[in-house]
Amino acid sequence: MVIRVNSMMMDGVYKKVTEEMIELRRDFHQYPELSFEEERTSKKVAEYLRACGLKVREHVNGYGVTADLIVDEAEPMIAFRADMDALPIQEETGLPFASQIPGVMHACGHDGHTAILLGVAKLLSFQKERLKGNVRFIFQPAEEINPGGAKGMIQEGVLEGVEAIFGLHLWSELPSGTFRTCYGPMMAAADRFIIEIEGKGGHGGMPHKTIDSIVLASHLVMASQQIISRQIDPLEAGVITFGKFSSGTAFNIIANKAVLEGTVRSFLPEIRETLYKKLEELTTGFANMYGAKIHLDYQYGYPPVENHKKEVDFILETAAKVFGRNNTGIMKPNMAGEDFSYYLKEIPGAFCFVGAQVPNKPVYPHHHPRFQIDESVLPKAAQWFCQLAFDYFDRKKEMK
Repeated sequence: MVIRVNSMMMDGVYKKVTEEMIELRRDFHQYPELSFEEERTSKKVAEYLRACGLKVREHVNGYGVTADLIVDEAEPMIAFRADMDALPIQEETGLPFASQIPGVMHACGHDGHTAILLGVAKLLSFQKERLKGNVRFIFQPAEEINPGGAKGMIQEGVLEGVEAIFGLHLWSELPSGTFRTCYGPMMAAADRFIIEIEGKGGHGGMPHKTIDSIVLASHLVMASQQIISRQIDPLEAGVITFGKFSSGTAFNIIANKAVLEGTVRSFLPEIRETLYKKLEELTTGFANMYGAKIHLDYQYGYPPVENHKKEVDFILETAAKVFGRNNTGIMKPNMAGEDFSYYLKEIPGAFCFVGAQVPNKPVYPHHHPRFQIDESVLPKAAQWFCQLAFDYFDRKKEMK
């Protein structure tokens, strides 16, 4: 157990904080807020942190919040990060605390992340005298959309004085209470593209007098998959996904325009650049072949999440103490994206997944309207953060 002070008082604190984490998570879940709109969430976060006696800073890159637990200004500082934003999804879970905001849902676990880190802040504040260093808690807006909230928070100084940073993501596809991480690249670069196709509309019965934007767009979707299967080394990872296809006004009219939107995922910089160039060549070639106008708007998103080796070694050791050695291990890299990557480009650190699969229920992936997490893992995740803080500073003192 993480709690270092073996007393009835700390046992009571731990029980109370566990209950609070669940309550907080359910409150955030009922009142989700989209990226860069986290006004209510950030206000509640700041109020809770102030009640813990921490030095709080609000309105960092919009609705970002930081809080410092200072033991001694001369001691080193580490940072923990949680993201706060929700997604534009209509919830279908049927939970008693389901979203009260139409078309907005915490379908990725950020409500849990925020509740966990608030719990950590309170638990560590009660054990401040046992800490041998300082901790900064970073509550970040807008992880879900490019350019993300991390970059702006870094520009506003949230990493100043911080020597290492750590974060987690609850993961519904891993058994509850398991811990996984990676050495090096863990999550992919996440780019976005928009392809606008302007053909020549006309009568549905006279296609020879038109340039059919829907047919052209359909061919382009299929042809793009050959970039992955035939122009990228099979041993290297790459994904081109089309998530949106918009066109047409009526069943008997050949559409003049079509718009495709999608994402490109990769790990290596050279693969990332190749995928962009091949998409550009493909759209140019199709425009010339069919006599259409095609515009590719390619937007570079988050870089890959690349963990630092020393910090991965460290979090695996601490995780084994909390989750158990049999529940702790290395996973394959994941093609989802995360703007935690920006922090890791600035200072050492590591990111991990904590399994939150709801037992005996269907598993719905992240960003699904029926996505759920196992709330019982929240206190365990908070224990891990606390263990990490104690072990990090203890080790540093021993090395001196």
